[in-house]
Amino acid sequence: MKFMDVHHGMQGITADQLREAHDADLAIQSEERVTFEQAWADPDSGLVYCLSDAPDAAAVQRIHQRAGHPADEIHPVPLMI
Repeated sequence: MKFMDVHHGMQGITADQLREAHDADLAIQSEERVTFEQAWADPDSGLVYCLSDAPDAAAVQRIHQRAGHPADEIHPVPLMI
């Protein structure tokens, strides 16, 4: 199932910092059968979004927590076009 998670409070995040955080997730994602597909950031608002495929939201959160950046919100995405 697809999930979109949201991280708050990341004002000023740079492209390099976003890549570093995403790479930290990728390094351990297989341990929870998660595949992080894409990440987006708005440095002004401090919002970061991640799209993943995972067995459940808890698996997504476990990876983010272990990587050092727990998600503030995780939403299932049951429909995509």
